[in-house]
Amino acid sequence: MKQQILIIGAGFGGIWTALSATRLLDIHGHNQVEVTVLAPQAELRIRPRFYEPEAHRLVAPIGELLDAVGVTFIKGAAETIDVQQKHVVYTDAAGARQIRPYDKLVLATGSGLALPDTQGVAQYAFDVDQIEQAIRLENHLKSLAELPPSRGRNTVVVAGGGFTGIETATEMPARLRAILGEHADMEVIIVDRGEKVGASLGAEISQSIAEASDELGVTWRLKSSVVAVDEQGVTLGDGQRIESKTVIWTTGVRASSLTAQIPGERDGLGRLHVDAHLQVIGQQDIFATGDVAYAATDDLGNHALMTCQHAIVLGRHAGNNVAAQILGVAPVAYSQPKYVTCLDLGGWGAVYTEGWDRQVKLTRQEGKSLKTQINTVWIYPPAADRDVAWAAADPLIPIA
Repeated sequence: MKQQILIIGAGFGGIWTALSATRLLDIHGHNQVEVTVLAPQAELRIRPRFYEPEAHRLVAPIGELLDAVGVTFIKGAAETIDVQQKHVVYTDAAGARQIRPYDKLVLATGSGLALPDTQGVAQYAFDVDQIEQAIRLENHLKSLAELPPSRGRNTVVVAGGGFTGIETATEMPARLRAILGEHADMEVIIVDRGEKVGASLGAEISQSIAEASDELGVTWRLKSSVVAVDEQGVTLGDGQRIESKTVIWTTGVRASSLTAQIPGERDGLGRLHVDAHLQVIGQQDIFATGDVAYAATDDLGNHALMTCQHAIVLGRHAGNNVAAQILGVAPVAYSQPKYVTCLDLGGWGAVYTEGWDRQVKLTRQEGKSLKTQINTVWIYPPAADRDVAWAAADPLIPIA
């Protein structure tokens, strides 16, 4: 009977785990292992782009790719992980509960926005965390054109001035103009607790964010927080009121709740502590990758963030190492010392930085060209060609 490597999740971490695991098994001519991906859909949802319009297009089918490398795909949603019995209970496409045994498990179930219990957020706020919510926002924005002009109709409030909040807000002026007309009197407001525009991303990048915000007409309410949301707008902590038909929540991402079913230490975001080979500490047969892994990127105290930049490389290592454990060959230690960001700033362009201190290297259209390449080429899965896919899944590929 074949040994079973079960990967839960088909995001960036899950896909690259599957490609890398089958790659190493093929190199060693080992055909007595079945690699299976369990996920709700056979597609990679391009989550880093959900702040853009036409979110329904931001998916990449992966069925042919998985077939090309010999990966079994099961359409279903994992519910329970039984570590003692070594099986996963899931709901299949027909709604029936099924059990899938495993010899080795890789958790790659990603992260999600954990909405706070702030009054009205769950009922009235929008978000761009998952594709369904991004589509819901887009449909809502289009519906604004059917309403009579008003300050509330023409005002968008973005709660949170982090990476997602900034990209969402700076894209919004162009999206609103396309819907309400070029000459509509619009206002986009970021509500953020920081004392300075873009303060959470660092001093140097903050200057570009402030410049872009000024040019695009995006205003910031600093040292502020949203304490209530209703159908007509938001109330801030100081009692101020902003009339708005569109409130977008962007803060509070946490690792998948399935991490809680695996005995082990977790960080404040719910991510499982893993060793250098991405094996969950204290678990012989379980690995974690992508947004559910608290993994050291270097020897300086830095850890992987919840980004596709880290998830892709984490996946390459997790897949290689879970297969290596079965094969009895040496694993490859995860290391990703280079950290970069490329922040989309709408019509202003983008800002590209290098290093954990985010030193600015490219801005405006130079940055935008790089961001476009990242968003439309680099983060997409490889072609459904076995040799091409396996070459891309090598964990020893130099990270530029």
